[in-house]
Amino acid sequence: MKTSVALLSLLVASARAGNVVWSGIFNSSFAVADFDKWSFSNEIAPWQWYIHGPGATSEYLAVSPNFKNPADTSDAQGIKITIDGTSFWNGQTMERSEILPQTSANIGTGHLYYHFSLMTSTTNPPNAGFEHQIAFFESHFTEIKYGLIDGEAGTTDNLLRWDTNSQTQWSTQLVANNWYNFAYDIDFSGGTCGLWASNGSAPLVQIKSGISCSPSSNSADWHVGELRLPNGGTNAAAEDWYWSGVFVEQAPITTSIAGPFPGQGGSAGTAPPSSVSSVGPTSVAPTTTVVTPTPVPTSSSTASASGPTQTIWGQCGGQGFTGPTSCAAGSTCSVGNPYYSQCIPS
Repeated sequence: MKTSVALLSLLVASARAGNVVWSGIFNSSFAVADFDKWSFSNEIAPWQWYIHGPGATSEYLAVSPNFKNPADTSDAQGIKITIDGTSFWNGQTMERSEILPQTSANIGTGHLYYHFSLMTSTTNPPNAGFEHQIAFFESHFTEIKYGLIDGEAGTTDNLLRWDTNSQTQWSTQLVANNWYNFAYDIDFSGGTCGLWASNGSAPLVQIKSGISCSPSSNSADWHVGELRLPNGGTNAAAEDWYWSGVFVEQAPITTSIAGPFPGQGGSAGTAPPSSVSSVGPTSVAPTTTVVTPTPVPTSSSTASASGPTQTIWGQCGGQGFTGPTSCAAGSTCSVGNPYYSQCIPS
């Protein structure tokens, strides 16, 4: 009996490694209209909603089970966040649609992991000719970026990149209909930033760690959504970004894409019951599709008729990866682990 209890405890621990301090998980009853219940005079958890254009909330936000990463079994729904030609907030020239945590918890102290998954589609894809700032903090000490960076030469740039200290530390070509899973590894006390990442249903793996940064947060300035800079022009076409598995936890990190409450479809902003008696072994490990690892090139290669090449420092292979596997001239695809390979300068 003691052995069975110990095994069950181990399974529960493996599903939920860290202590969730704030959750943006969407349950099945959450509706877009719930965002409109929030105001500065009625600060209802778990989300703030005020950075957007003048249109109806339903023009910029939508929730549906179809909008989440299928491997995420904590969320009952994912969210689609849209920017378009009306998404100008507060007289700014930037197009913005962003939701932010509403919480009394301090999510700007200690060693925390900020989790989220992103996907785009061939329908209303993002415009690679504009700089996008994604999942950023007010001070921009760490963030995801996409597209042609303001001031960068050229007309388009399909790179999805992770920046800290305004320097790109990791990048990959953005591929439609592929889920990119991330966790910012932020040590507010130690002043360091890192990144965990994966594709599809693959568990998170550590990509970068211990990068000196200046992390700061007032617990209400993590912008989940998109800010698009004009880059000298505008485009009214809508862009849809899909988000799933948004939560913040204390170390140690939860690496499973099933999330912190696997199989439970937890309520947004609150943790579902976590007692051992309510979590059986069958709900700990979600059923996932076995993905054949992407073949990894053994040497650098140039563009060919077989498809595009990955940029230097970009991802070029790993379980669940669907992007380019050939590296740009002067670089070689180096295997870091079964889930991540990177184009390294030769």
